[in-house]
Amino acid sequence: MVSSVEAPSLSSRQPVTRRIEGLVQVFTCSQRSFFTNVMAQALRLAGQGTSVLVVQFLKGGIAQGFEHPVKLGQNLDWVRCNLPRCIDAPPLNEEETRSLIELWHHTQAVVMEGDYELVVLDELSLAIRFGLVSETEVLTFLNQRPRHVDIILTGPEMPASLLDMADQITELRRSHQP
Repeated sequence: MVSSVEAPSLSSRQPVTRRIEGLVQVFTCSQRSFFTNVMAQALRLAGQGTSVLVVQFLKGGIAQGFEHPVKLGQNLDWVRCNLPRCIDAPPLNEEETRSLIELWHHTQAVVMEGDYELVVLDELSLAIRFGLVSETEVLTFLNQRPRHVDIILTGPEMPASLLDMADQITELRRSHQP
C-alpha cells in the first residue's frame, strides 16, 4: 500500500499560518471568591507555552506592585496592586488610588506591546464600580488591544457594556440543591 501526502505550495498567495483573533471572556459571580477557576485556566495555558499576564487590581497586602511581578514558571507573570490591604469597598486613600491607577496604566501599556497571549484582569468590574477605572477607558482598551490577545475579565456586577462586548460570558452561582 502506498500513501501520498500533498503539501500546500509555498508559492501560493495564501499565508500558511494565520493568527487567530483573541477573545474577550467574562467570568462573573455575585461572590468574590471564584478566581480559582480562572487561575487554573491561566496556569494550564502557561504550562502549555502560552504567555500569560494575571493582574489583580484590588488585592494587596504584599507590597508587590507592577515593578515586582511574580513569575510562575517561564510563561506566567502575576501582578498585584501595591496596596497595604485588599480592597473590599471604597473609599480608598490617595496612595491606594494612585497605586491602582498606575497599575491600570501599566497594564494597558504592557498589553499593547503584544507580548502576552492571555491577560487576566481580576476584579476589574469592582475597580470600575468603585470609580477607579473608567468603563469607557476599558472599552477603548479592549477595542484597541492587539487582535491576538485573549482577555479575561472577572468580578461581580460586570457592566452591561462589557457583557455586550464579550465573546463568552461565564456566570458562576451557588446551587442551593442538597
